[in-house]
Amino acid sequence: MQTDYDPRAVETAAQQYWEGHQSFKAVEDPSREKFYCLSMFPYPSGRLHMGHVRNYTIGDVIARYQRMQGKNVLQPMGWDAFGLPAENAAIQHGIPPSQWTRSNIAYMKDQLKSLGFGYDWARELATCDPDYYRWEQWLFTRLMEKGLAYRAKTTVNWDPIDQTVLANEQVIDGRGWRSGAPVEKREIEQWLVRITDYAQELLDALDGLDGWPERVRIMQRNWIGRSEGVHMDFGIAGSDETLGIYTTRPDTVMGVTYVAVAAEHPLAHRAALDNPEIAAFIEDCRQGGTSEAEIETMEKKGQRLGIDAIHPITGEPVPIFAANFVLMGYGTGAVMAVPAHDQRDWEFAERYGIPKKPVIRSADDSPCGIEQAAYTDKGVLFNSGPFDGLTSAQAFEAIADWLSERGRGQKTVNFRLRDWGVSRQRYWGCPIPVVRTADGGTRPETDLPVRLPEDVIVDGSGSPLKKMPSFSELPNGEVRETDTFDTFFESSWYYARYCSAGCDTAMLDARANYWLPVDQYVGGIEHAVLHLLYARFFHKLMRDEGLVDCDEPFKNLLTQGMVVAETWFREDGEGRKQWFNPSDIESERDEKGKLVGAVLKSDGQPVTFGGIEKMSKSKNNGVDPQSLTERYGADTVRLYTMFTSPPDQSLEWNDEGVEGAFRFIKRLWALAVGESESIQSDATLAGELDDANRDARRELHATLNKALFDYERQQFNTVVSACMTMVNTLYRLEPSAARAAIVREGVGIVLRLLAPISPHVTHHLWRELGFGEDILSAPWPTVDDDALRQDSIEYVVQVNGKVRASVKVPADADRETIQAAALANGQVLKFIGDKAVRKVILVPNKLVNIVA
Repeated sequence: MQTDYDPRAVETAAQQYWEGHQSFKAVEDPSREKFYCLSMFPYPSGRLHMGHVRNYTIGDVIARYQRMQGKNVLQPMGWDAFGLPAENAAIQHGIPPSQWTRSNIAYMKDQLKSLGFGYDWARELATCDPDYYRWEQWLFTRLMEKGLAYRAKTTVNWDPIDQTVLANEQVIDGRGWRSGAPVEKREIEQWLVRITDYAQELLDALDGLDGWPERVRIMQRNWIGRSEGVHMDFGIAGSDETLGIYTTRPDTVMGVTYVAVAAEHPLAHRAALDNPEIAAFIEDCRQGGTSEAEIETMEKKGQRLGIDAIHPITGEPVPIFAANFVLMGYGTGAVMAVPAHDQRDWEFAERYGIPKKPVIRSADDSPCGIEQAAYTDKGVLFNSGPFDGLTSAQAFEAIADWLSERGRGQKTVNFRLRDWGVSRQRYWGCPIPVVRTADGGTRPETDLPVRLPEDVIVDGSGSPLKKMPSFSELPNGEVRETDTFDTFFESSWYYARYCSAGCDTAMLDARANYWLPVDQYVGGIEHAVLHLLYARFFHKLMRDEGLVDCDEPFKNLLTQGMVVAETWFREDGEGRKQWFNPSDIESERDEKGKLVGAVLKSDGQPVTFGGIEKMSKSKNNGVDPQSLTERYGADTVRLYTMFTSPPDQSLEWNDEGVEGAFRFIKRLWALAVGESESIQSDATLAGELDDANRDARRELHATLNKALFDYERQQFNTVVSACMTMVNTLYRLEPSAARAAIVREGVGIVLRLLAPISPHVTHHLWRELGFGEDILSAPWPTVDDDALRQDSIEYVVQVNGKVRASVKVPADADRETIQAAALANGQVLKFIGDKAVRKVILVPNKLVNIVA
């Protein structure tokens, strides 16, 4: 064996072996238990970052572990390749987005391979490939035929510079995340998919997702937002029209003092025709966002429309305001306002001098004034005519019945979830397969795929598809849709296409039902709502098309923690911050580890600590995985990312920790080299072991027992700790007849436990030491129960909480025997002296504490 550990040589050889033997090629085999392990695929930005490395290492550890349990494992990889960032990069570099994207894919694929991830590359996909997106186009045409896809006017965030719709998450402080332009609210025609038809099923099915983090399920429940309330119709003074309103608090209806409608509401537009102030207010509201979160925090503003609504119970007129806190896309675009019992309504009424009429008091008649804030609790009704004295719960039913009997309302279930707007006015995306006919109608495309022209230079002045007659203009006066799909559309079903890779006759084939659902999905908590919800919805659409049998796509979900690191900066005279990479900083700490100062290495001048934050380009606190891999090897990087913290918690980067991981691998290598003769001998554990060897072997198997438990609960950091403990145990072994057999057994256990985490070095040592051809197919280590048996147990003995001695007693000794042995010990007697023993505390198998 080579004496020194050379990670590059070891890793190159292992990767060549895996590729040559197609070690990770997944083939359907109904006779074996399958395991589908999937990490969320990356956007091909050009370089991997440490978040990628950690995410994909977690997935690979799980996949390799399950493979070594004898399961038939599928672990694929692909590319979330469409999207606006590619357009922006293409504009910057003057090249087509397709060229930029595909060159990045090639580079990042090499990076992934260098880290030893066990992917079945034969199933690789990129969402920008026509043989992928043709099938989502096909499914969309099916949804159109079923009435599940439709075109309608909706209010959206519009970026006037990028000329596209932005998701709420892409609006930052009222500006487009890329262009920085003030975002406008616009009403435009979009293609939508009726996710609301599946809202109840999506909600109910969350109860069965036991393998998901509870906080993710809570986030999805909140996003779906099921509520039970009452829909009621207010009249409009001087008109036969009605104004529909939904409320979850019908018990407060007698306290309505105004009605608020969205600035986009038809009533507001009608009032604006001859009122410049209302028109100006509507225009001002166009600059606001469309997210509920933004609405909650903004200053509440409104404009009276000069129209009154008629209360559905009292028949009294109440003024109608256009208000910036009402969204046209939620509910009916109108709300009944009860300032006494809703804080938002209270703030608006306070600003515009609108009366506040309390109608709910506490059940115990305690004061519930509304002078400083709204009283929002439920209670007992008063000032409510025929409903006085009812509790809020009783009033809910009574008021709903009263309205229903008179045809003015009814109980209704409502959802916060809105239909999914899938149109984007961008170029680099999947074309929406729709044709606008000469008579103004629409029809689905029949010749699929509708290919996106790729050799296109983007200049940033809107989608070039709109300026390409060769794409958009069809015979007979028909025009092809130039909007493209939201990129969530592609990422909502990629997991299923992996299962049917290469199928050119259908979206999915029978192989999908062998592999699905995904047994383990790994990805960031930031995708907890939109991606995961859309994927669940898409799965149900595919199920209803007969493409899959199961109801949910992902059986178990692991949301990994972020990779965080120190940040350092200096401020210039105008308060602008210049950020420095932690590797360029020399810090000084006191004996307790507290930071006392830091300087920039290049000039020796002070810098300011900016806290521990997620690695990012903006804070310049990232670590380049490529340079780490070249310096230490992939196994060290993988080991460090698994050892530093549990997968679901944040990993705080520490360069010394990387060095420590490298030292451990070298220590394992040195043990293997130094003990190679013992390991390759035919030594067996024959005969009785002496106490020292028995203790060593017991420690090995006790540590193995814990490591096996930790693998099952995906606590890989403690698995690494267990391997370190075992290596230390093996180094401490004294010469004996049984030593070679224990070393061979112990090294074999350590290599197999570490194989999913640091696969290259373990692959190499397994072969070099003669354990077998391929550690991937080696039997998983098992605990020898005989090794765990103890003839005697050593107890630590304390006197008044301080350790004074230790005693050995038979393993089956009862409490009295253990206590007697402790009290008879000379050292113990010395410290008890002439004091009376007041109490003896026994911790089984560990400790005796004598209180005197």
